[in-house]
Amino acid sequence: MMTSYKIVEKLNKETLLGYYRQMLLIREFEERAGEQYMLGKVRGFLHLYIGEEAIAVGALASLKPQDYVVTHYRDHGHALAKGVPARLVMAELFGKATGTTKGKGGSMHIFDKSRNFAGGYAIVGGQMPIATGLALASSYLHEDRITVCFLGDGAIQEGEFHEAMNMAALWKLPIIFFCENNMYGMGVPVSESLAKKDIYKIADAYDMPSVQIDGMDVLAVRETTQEVTDLVRSGKGPYFIEAKTYRFRGHSMADPSEYRTKIEEQRWQMKDPVSSYREWLLDHHLAAESDVTAMDVSVEQEVAEAVKFAEESPNPPASALYEDVYGR
Repeated sequence: MMTSYKIVEKLNKETLLGYYRQMLLIREFEERAGEQYMLGKVRGFLHLYIGEEAIAVGALASLKPQDYVVTHYRDHGHALAKGVPARLVMAELFGKATGTTKGKGGSMHIFDKSRNFAGGYAIVGGQMPIATGLALASSYLHEDRITVCFLGDGAIQEGEFHEAMNMAALWKLPIIFFCENNMYGMGVPVSESLAKKDIYKIADAYDMPSVQIDGMDVLAVRETTQEVTDLVRSGKGPYFIEAKTYRFRGHSMADPSEYRTKIEEQRWQMKDPVSSYREWLLDHHLAAESDVTAMDVSVEQEVAEAVKFAEESPNPPASALYEDVYGR
């Protein structure tokens, strides 16, 4: 059961209800995306964010519109939480010309320059140098802008991780490295692939402050991220956050997830961030059943419209192969 937090005193009812809607939107979007994948309408790989919704919503709620977000290939949730319209994300999954990258990127490469969502990246750890470069640019230009870089536990073992962490710490860059520790790097448990038990303590090697939080609790994520965001924005340098979470589906749609026990899955599903937060809202009289039911219907309609939009959108023409080859 979720508890009360100091941050709640600073938030109104509308904002608190908005967190529920955002998490529900991500959950419904991912469920429908999985269905469309099984129908053959989404091609390539599809990595679902189901179970991790509290992180995207709680973390990005503390940002300003000008702040950058850079993430990994499990990127739909972050895009939706940053305000990228569901219909554009779904169209990209369908490979349609109306998608966020005109159907050329697919599930792992959602991108929206207008919202400073600087993309999902398919190479493990590959987003970290890019995020560090954006933070360096912000520092050099004296901008009121920070960068949040999401990474999975598997990225800790990549060389880019250490290079990015070292540069960010050395130059005191305005960046938050946010590790979503969902307990498995593909099918390998973190305990069998990483020598350090507590991932967040790895930041000590770079004299970078760090913290470990409950990634299944949207208010815990919101509160900690707001505190960290304020520090980083004030010029105190980079920060590392590790959120303990759990993906309710396999690594991708092609993963039957046979390496996990049913008992483990059931234990984590009892911490479902969406249903837990819904219960918290009702228990604290911040919402009535009619409020959350109305949101359920609204979100279902929004995602259904996103699927319809994607289905009816045109495929990119063959000539699109020769467009957007060079940056301008």
